[in-house]
Amino acid sequence: MLLVRHGQTDWNLDGRYQGRADVALNETGLDQAEQLARELAGQPIDLVVSSPLKRSMDTALAIARGRGLAVRTDPRFREINLGEWEGQLSTEIAVRYPALHQRWIDDPGSTRPPGGETIAEVHDRVIPAVEELGAGNSGRMICVVTHKVIMVVIRCHYLGLDLREEMGRMPGNARYEEISLKPRPAAPNCCSSYLPVLPA
Repeated sequence: MLLVRHGQTDWNLDGRYQGRADVALNETGLDQAEQLARELAGQPIDLVVSSPLKRSMDTALAIARGRGLAVRTDPRFREINLGEWEGQLSTEIAVRYPALHQRWIDDPGSTRPPGGETIAEVHDRVIPAVEELGAGNSGRMICVVTHKVIMVVIRCHYLGLDLREEMGRMPGNARYEEISLKPRPAAPNCCSSYLPVLPA
């Protein structure tokens, strides 16, 4: 599976939490999507799946264009619901919700933004979607275009990485990584140490 993060938006530039807000790619993001499509031209992609949010869809369409592929959408690949934090600058959130924001940093797996969802809940919707894609497309290269928290959850699950560390070094816009859909043993503080790991 190729995991792809969408291109840049103005909210990315501003440092605003996007979550499920349907923010479009900016001009740089559109250029990034086209450049990414060129970088992936040599990859034998058989299926392109995207979050339905516009920033992901437009990135996915750039990748699928010229391959004769339609983009399949799956709402389970939408970004984490950040509730009241969506649209706010990270610096504003730290001031308005100091204790909760610090807990989000210290224990991201189980901390719930006001009106939002936890990363544990994200895991419970995303990993079954990945497992279904893997089970139904054996031997095919799947490209999933999604968001940074979703990518972190998938990477932690399948690579046995530390969630807190990965949340601190999230993938950049229009970046991609190829992963094998076989979970590795969990590392200390990996998301799977406090998020349920589904059978492979």
